[in-house]
Amino acid sequence: MTESEFLDVSDAVFAQIEMALDEVEFDVDTLRAGNVLEIEFEDGSKVIVNRHAANQEIWLAARSGGYHYRLKDTQWINTRGDGELYADVATAISAHAGAAFHF
Repeated sequence: MTESEFLDVSDAVFAQIEMALDEVEFDVDTLRAGNVLEIEFEDGSKVIVNRHAANQEIWLAARSGGYHYRLKDTQWINTRGDGELYADVATAISAHAGAAFHF
């Protein structure tokens, strides 16, 4: 995948996360700045999703830790163990918000 294709695909990931968060009933703010999507919760905690174009990875940082994902077929798979990006983002958001969240 070219860098341009990676940027397009990762933009779609950010957009999907933002659209899903627009539908929630708990208080959450999102800020997208360049390669970083910050998700801030009422208590001030954050979940950070960012893209690393050089490795063609999307990274997730949350209370539970930091994770790296690479696109395999149609899914973003954790490079260091089990896990899929959207499922792990949903788990992190649920933990930070104290409310159920899913895509």
